[in-house]
Amino acid sequence: MASESPLLARMLHAMILIREFDELAIKLRVAGKIYGAVHPYVGQEAVAVGVCSALTPRDRVTSTHRGHGHCIAKGADIRRMMAELFGKVDGYCKGKGGSMHIADFKVGMLGANGIVGGGLPIACGAALAAQLEGRGDATVCFFGDGAAAEGEFHEALNIAAVWKLPIVFVCENNQYAANNAVAVQHPHADIAGHAAAYQIPGIIVDGNDVVEVCRVTAEAVARARRGDGPTLLECKTYRWHFHAMRAAVPPETREAAEIAEWKGRDPIARLEARTLAEGVLTAAEIAGLRQRVAAELDDAVAFAERSPFPDPKDLLVDMFAE
Repeated sequence: MASESPLLARMLHAMILIREFDELAIKLRVAGKIYGAVHPYVGQEAVAVGVCSALTPRDRVTSTHRGHGHCIAKGADIRRMMAELFGKVDGYCKGKGGSMHIADFKVGMLGANGIVGGGLPIACGAALAAQLEGRGDATVCFFGDGAAAEGEFHEALNIAAVWKLPIVFVCENNQYAANNAVAVQHPHADIAGHAAAYQIPGIIVDGNDVVEVCRVTAEAVARARRGDGPTLLECKTYRWHFHAMRAAVPPETREAAEIAEWKGRDPIARLEARTLAEGVLTAAEIAGLRQRVAAELDDAVAFAERSPFPDPKDLLVDMFAE
């Protein structure tokens, strides 16, 4: 267990940072400090952190509209992320992209994506590139249960299986596509069952157990690196907040009992309990982690506030077409 101790501590820090970043983003959006729609990742932290803990910086990932957690877990700079949310020039997209379009190729983050299912074909392209490069790199494609109803989902699984691409498809089944429950979208609640049609492994994992997510992902990544092809992982999890917000917090449409039940499976609380039980961290050290996160977020907000807004004359700069 000693060898796992640093990893567990890093995982806990990353999960707390993801949660507090998005809780702060909600407050800043309500206060009118940041712009555009916000899709909170709160409650799903174990998926992003568990998956990305099994990757190297050279491995690539594609994200979704709910991408802050993936960006942070893959190593993106929260100062540049916050500046992007503020619409400032020091943001990842110079303040022009907003929450749903953050990317950092240097850490293998190919970008969040405002199109449901849009990351699936991009991930296949990245995996094909990795296959051709021959360095043993892998690609991870994050997507939600709603995207599994899109044509791109089946197209991506098919071509990845046929070409044995080094890719891991990670379905974050948070039980809802916007406000539509899984049962409304799919005749069967398990997305992983689709893997059988493409003769690839389909594995269901507790998406609120970061250690288990990391273990299963590591096995799938090892398979991809060997040249054995893709794996479909389905991480069962739950988003604590609304689907998306703009100027105000939207009304809740889900049952209070359901939300309370899933909050009882809090992935951060579970990891904290494990680190305490195994002697990895003390209560004081966990408190120190939380203080460190608070300081990091204060610094990110200060960085964003210092950054200027883009010059209107640069509106069309960096565009591929006019």
